[in-house]
Amino acid sequence: MSSTLHQTLSARYPDAPRADQPEARALATMAARGSCRSFADRAVPDDLLHTLCAVALASPTKSDLQQRDIILLKSPEVRAEVSRLVSGQAWVAGAPTVAIFCGNNRRQRLLHDWHDVAFANDHLDALVNATADAAIALGAFVTAAEASGLGCCPISAVRNEARAIADLLHLPDHVFPFAGLAIGYPAETPPITPRLPLQATVHTDRYREDGLREAVETYDTRRSYGTQRFPEVFGTSDSYGWSEDKVRQYSQPERADFGDYIRAIGFKLD
Repeated sequence: MSSTLHQTLSARYPDAPRADQPEARALATMAARGSCRSFADRAVPDDLLHTLCAVALASPTKSDLQQRDIILLKSPEVRAEVSRLVSGQAWVAGAPTVAIFCGNNRRQRLLHDWHDVAFANDHLDALVNATADAAIALGAFVTAAEASGLGCCPISAVRNEARAIADLLHLPDHVFPFAGLAIGYPAETPPITPRLPLQATVHTDRYREDGLREAVETYDTRRSYGTQRFPEVFGTSDSYGWSEDKVRQYSQPERADFGDYIRAIGFKLD
């Protein structure tokens, strides 16, 4: 990559730190990443996929509990059904490979059964721990895949139809789909998307919101969108930016039944 780390970070943040050390090339590659939704017509080798799984699952895990699993979707029929279930994201069908990252609290409970010891932590933190483990593994997989020349895009929409995805993949109680991941060789280089300024998201010693509204308003001017959400409800805006897009997105109900699904597979949320 010809860009220095500082140049790459400056494309993301108006308050990017100075970081021009030559050894930071790998960091510049990570900083330049973008979600890939357009893939070349080229299969990802199985050996590479399994290596990436191994690297991802070497990532940190809460108390070495290892409460995450990766399901690689090799069957065209299964991939097609997942694509149908996440309707509205047609690009998923064009991904050479799709993986589903799952939180898995079942194994821990089986260990207790096998050792005949009561599971004493049947509360919300059991779900949080498994979710965090799955999220860490997903992030590690993306980093490893992109370092190997692949492009990736997480698919949170699998939780829109969590019960149907779970049935499709034969997930037992206490195992749940956290996110999908589209994987393949990029057909084009994804753009660098500006992020919120670091002053809004990085804190020292305590949380602060000093100047947050002004920072968001300035950030809105750096983000442009080709389309606006729900114009039939909100009309169109001449100054449509990130904050309005996110407000419109979460003005509509989404995954309201996810809690019911999580309870139905045995988690307690108290």
